[in-house]
Amino acid sequence: MTPLVLLALTAGAEPAAGPVVAERRLPSVLRPLARLRAKEEDLARPGFGKPAPAGSYLWQPTYELDFCLRGPTREYRPQPGDIVLSTDGSVFWTAMHNLAGTSHPTHSMVVFAFPDGSLGILEGGPHDTLKCRVLDPLAHMLTYEAEGRVWVRRRAVPLTAEESCRLTEFALAADGRRFALGRLAGQLTVFRTRGPVRTAFVGKPQGLDRNSYFCSELVMEALAYAGLVDPRTARPSATYPRDIYMDASPNPYLNRHLHLSPAWDPPARWTSAPDGPGVEPRR
Repeated sequence: MTPLVLLALTAGAEPAAGPVVAERRLPSVLRPLARLRAKEEDLARPGFGKPAPAGSYLWQPTYELDFCLRGPTREYRPQPGDIVLSTDGSVFWTAMHNLAGTSHPTHSMVVFAFPDGSLGILEGGPHDTLKCRVLDPLAHMLTYEAEGRVWVRRRAVPLTAEESCRLTEFALAADGRRFALGRLAGQLTVFRTRGPVRTAFVGKPQGLDRNSYFCSELVMEALAYAGLVDPRTARPSATYPRDIYMDASPNPYLNRHLHLSPAWDPPARWTSAPDGPGVEPRR
């Protein structure tokens, strides 16, 4: 199952003209690895010079998952504990999420503070790469705006110093760990942790004891580690980005226990310009 998912991750990628020319010189078996390496090198790692957006704006929050931009806008500055979600037009990933019993959005990440006070964002497998990565928040969000839509569930209650330190500790320790391809593939099977009965008993937080995470699992593990959600009822490996977005779930257990409101605002569409997306989405 894992090799199939790996091929799916790399299939359909459209690298820039330069990498395409170089890729054609490689044996076909090595081309997926070359694409992954190019994606890794293109991530908005702190200090790597990835351009940040000229602006940062949130539209009015709503649980509606649509294309509407509800004004007026307000300036957005990331803060520790903010949850960022995004989606794109990938037919493959939409189909995979549908098979798992969910839908858009397809990516989730969480903002934290570095020890020096600057901000980072933690995501599992950003842009279909195979590691958990700490990235520059706004520059990374801009890359997702170029592919589709981005939302922010802004933390309504500021983190305490202890909560922020715990979130930082988790993010820095998780940086570089593997993306959980195998367990993600398992979400399409009868062995998954998500089910009408089993979720009450399995999928509990593992903290930093895991060596791999998928994206929404990583976010929920981080929140549980920091004490921002109840670790007794959280089920990171049974939680999908759509559950985080909607603050509700078709899974009965999660629907009873996954309540991010009122500590987090409802999701608000993020754009890099006050009148809509500041970049043209890729087709």
